[in-house]
Amino acid sequence: MTNINNRSTGFVRGGLAALALAVVGAAFWLTPAVSAEDAVKIPPPAIDEKASPGSEKAIFAGGCFWGVQGVFQHVKGVSKAVSGYTGGAKDDAVYETVGTGRTGHAESVEITYDPSKVTYGQLLQVYFSVAHNPTQLNYQGPDSGTQYRSTIFAENDAQKKIAQSYIAQLDKAKVFSEPIVTTLETGKTFYPAENYHQDFLTLNPTYPYIVYNDLPKVANLKTLFPSLYSEKPVLVLSASN
Repeated sequence: MTNINNRSTGFVRGGLAALALAVVGAAFWLTPAVSAEDAVKIPPPAIDEKASPGSEKAIFAGGCFWGVQGVFQHVKGVSKAVSGYTGGAKDDAVYETVGTGRTGHAESVEITYDPSKVTYGQLLQVYFSVAHNPTQLNYQGPDSGTQYRSTIFAENDAQKKIAQSYIAQLDKAKVFSEPIVTTLETGKTFYPAENYHQDFLTLNPTYPYIVYNDLPKVANLKTLFPSLYSEKPVLVLSASN
C-alpha cells in the first residue's frame, strides 16, 4: 500500500483533470460528476431483512476506505461509519503493515445502522452500485493488492444469506459487464483505522485522489438513491469529540 502522499500516483494520467477539479472542489456539488468509475443502476435485493427498529452493524470492503466511508456517511439510517481493517490479526491492523498485502486484512468500513430506516439489503445495493466496482479482483481504480479486495464481512448467517442471494441475483441479471468477484468472509474482527483516516473525504474535499475517485461516488449516491441520501454526513471524529 502506498502512503497518503503517494496514493494519487495511480491516476497520474488523469492528473490535469483531477487538479482542475481540485481547484473547484468546494463547488463540486454544483457541477457534474467526473469519476474514474461509473455507477451502475441495479435492482434492489429480492431477499432482505425485515425493517425493524434497532441497531445493527455491517462491514464492507471495496478498495480505499476513504470513499467507502464517505458514501455510507451520507446514507440515511446510518449513525456511524468507521474506516478500519478486517480479515487479519489485531497486531497487524496498522496502515503501513496492512499495505504490504500480506496480513489478510482488507481496508473496510464498519457501518452502524437502524434497519427501520435502511435495511441490510439497501446497504448492499449502495455498496454494489456506487461505493465500488464489484467486478475488480484485488484492486479498485488506482489501488491494487488483496487489502483492496471486494469483500462482505457478514456479521451473522442472515447477512450471509442475503449477500449470497443478492450476488447471485445480480450475476443472473447481468447488470455488470463482468462477473461479480466479491467474496464473503465470516467470523472476522473489525479494527478501527488511525484517526487521520477517519472522515478523510469530508475533511479533504480538494485532495486530488478524493476529487477524482471518491466525491463522484457521493454525487452518484445522491442521484441514484435520493430517498436514502442525507446531505449532512455522520462523522466519526465529531461524534467521538
